[in-house]
Amino acid sequence: MKRITLTLIALGLAGNVLAQEAVFQSKNLTPEAALKAAQAALESCRKQGYQIAVAVTDRTGLVQVLLRDRFAGAHTVTVATDKAWTAASFKTSTLEFGKDTQAGKSMSGIRHVPRVVAAGGGLPIEAGGTLVGAIGISGGPGGEADEACAKAGIKAIADALEL
Repeated sequence: MKRITLTLIALGLAGNVLAQEAVFQSKNLTPEAALKAAQAALESCRKQGYQIAVAVTDRTGLVQVLLRDRFAGAHTVTVATDKAWTAASFKTSTLEFGKDTQAGKSMSGIRHVPRVVAAGGGLPIEAGGTLVGAIGISGGPGGEADEACAKAGIKAIADALEL
């Protein structure tokens, strides 16, 4: 009888430990921070004469904010969104991702996955070393220009990201 009681107690305690490990907490950008980053990125590109779309996502790649400037091309909405999704999904700059997945490289096939964009303009957003979101820009005269605007967006919220 003692053995059964001890086993049940042990199982009960194990159940509590498993229950505690069955959930987790994660950090995401607030909508306000996402909007501030998007507005700063849009303004940075405007100052350089670029008409762009900017998407800011949460850590899972779901869009929180999407802004499209007046004359930005119709394609920029989808491309900016997918750049942010790619940056969040792969936790890397899409400019670097593009270099790492070029034809002939071992990861080149990943470019064929739907929504993956291997062109500059998407950046992960981190707080305290943890992914909290991503930003994607489309419409500048190349990936480097798009990435510069994305960096301006992140810079605008950098103080709030410090943990």
